[in-house]
Amino acid sequence: MALEQFTDVVQRCQGRPSDTYTSGDHNIFMIAGRSCIEEGNSVQILSIVLDEKNQDLVRCMGWNLIPPLIQVLLKKEDKNLPQCLAIFNHLLETCQPKELLIGLLEQLEQDDPDTIAESLNLLLNPLQKVLLCLGSRKASSLGMTLSSILDQVAKLPVPHTKEQEEDDIFSLCSCCTNLVTFVRPFVQEVRENLLNNDKLTRSTDKITGEQDRDKEDELRTELLKFCMKTLTHPMLEVELKDPDTLAISPLRNFAIEILNILSAIRESLPSLVYQPLLKRKRIPGFLEEEVRYPKESVASLAHLVFVHHLAADMFPSVFCPVFSLRCNMEHICVLLSRTEETRIQKGLELYEKSLVRVKDGSLPADLLEIKTFLSVPQNLVKVMTLCSRHDLRSRGLKVFQTSIDKFDTEAKYNFFLYMLKTSHHSGVEGYIIKNIKNQINTALQPGKSNMWFEGVHLLPLLRKVLSLPDGPETDLLEYLDRIMESLNLLRYLVIRDTVTENQTGIWTELYKIEDVFLKPLRVGLNMSRAHYKRELHNTMETKKSKVKEESVLSLSVGGEQLPNMTPDSQLKALHSALHTFDMIESVLVRIEELVGAKENL
Repeated sequence: MALEQFTDVVQRCQGRPSDTYTSGDHNIFMIAGRSCIEEGNSVQILSIVLDEKNQDLVRCMGWNLIPPLIQVLLKKEDKNLPQCLAIFNHLLETCQPKELLIGLLEQLEQDDPDTIAESLNLLLNPLQKVLLCLGSRKASSLGMTLSSILDQVAKLPVPHTKEQEEDDIFSLCSCCTNLVTFVRPFVQEVRENLLNNDKLTRSTDKITGEQDRDKEDELRTELLKFCMKTLTHPMLEVELKDPDTLAISPLRNFAIEILNILSAIRESLPSLVYQPLLKRKRIPGFLEEEVRYPKESVASLAHLVFVHHLAADMFPSVFCPVFSLRCNMEHICVLLSRTEETRIQKGLELYEKSLVRVKDGSLPADLLEIKTFLSVPQNLVKVMTLCSRHDLRSRGLKVFQTSIDKFDTEAKYNFFLYMLKTSHHSGVEGYIIKNIKNQINTALQPGKSNMWFEGVHLLPLLRKVLSLPDGPETDLLEYLDRIMESLNLLRYLVIRDTVTENQTGIWTELYKIEDVFLKPLRVGLNMSRAHYKRELHNTMETKKSKVKEESVLSLSVGGEQLPNMTPDSQLKALHSALHTFDMIESVLVRIEELVGAKENL
């Protein structure tokens, strides 16, 4: 039935101009033709499609046969595969490129990862042929095609291990390799356009030159958008393997090709990476700067250059490590501000690599006037305290310490003050206080004296450290790390500095410290201990009475109430809290003893 309908509409349209075909003719051709292919009548359809008398009809309507043909080609084992492939190839040669493009792009859209890869690998070459037939009008069509392709690539899982990349179990590697082949002729066209444009600028035909330059800019812009998008995905999602780990890495090769494309279309890689500090020459085009060069994509480019050393030979060696660090801080900030673990990891790697070439104690305090030198540590704090992966939290702490080590003494002093004011996390504040203690210890060594961690400059820092955030009402468990490090610092100062020398100024400041820190801490300890002892007594009474309903204990940490616990769990938590209070008090008593002993000397 379908074959008869298809034959009838073909015979009815033979010899007629295409503009006389009715909507009914189009519908019958499409529905009947697709049914014939699905029913296995591909031999007959091939004969009709190849008939010279039907070429005008095929040129006008043939693209409607693409969907069932693609399905047969994807199945591969279909007995009608040779005929369907012949029909498909003839349609590519005969039909209007714009209509073919629409038909092919419709078939590109898939959801299953296996089908996505097969569909991409099947359609990339036909799409390339169709686009090349569009001549100088291809820019917008190329942009639409590349966007659709990359949307499909984004659905593919990324390999995480060496074996997964070698075996290409998700087909991402083969798709990326084929994608490079797909864009190659368009890159070559832009390269030739740029060379011709150079010649035209030296000619007198300025009007023609401007028209050609507009076409070149459009095609070049679409390739630039493609490169920027691939730098975000898949490049920010995958972990590239070093040549020592994986000698032949398709994903590493793909990254290299993307950088080569950027260079081929005359995008200066150093200018892109160093964009935050170098004034970019305004480039004509219909894309704004932030759209043309997405910050995340440029951050990915910086990661490829400085961590994996791709295209490193394109970068001038005249830039000092501090200049590179200043530029990369923008990119590091972008990566660390994200919540995706792959971004965080790459941000940490880029920060680590940027710092390693900088000499310890060399970064001056005026760098802290640059926004990113303060926002990056804040992002690091979030990584160290909120990231779900232990290895990233540990690495974040390591990089945090490395960044501190690179500052000179004045910069360290200002940085510590800033972090104590802004971190709002007891663990981080405790870590900063421990660093302050180390700097004071260095300053007190013979020949290591400096003005920032002794004497009058040190006192504002000590006042910030040796205080309770909320006075006697401070939650001692929430602020335990900060309180213990503050007590350890005070104990160190009392032991290390003498009343007569008073290098740190601690002895003239001690009466204030007692009023704002030690006495409120003592009051807070007594209040907290009394509260927890009362709760302990109530819990033990509840357990003795063997009440079946679960007891609800009002315990909170960091302002958040803990979930309900069994009586045994409650008892453990209460005993642990009381032990913590005893630990705090033991250090407090020791400080009081040391102060009394030294003052009586």
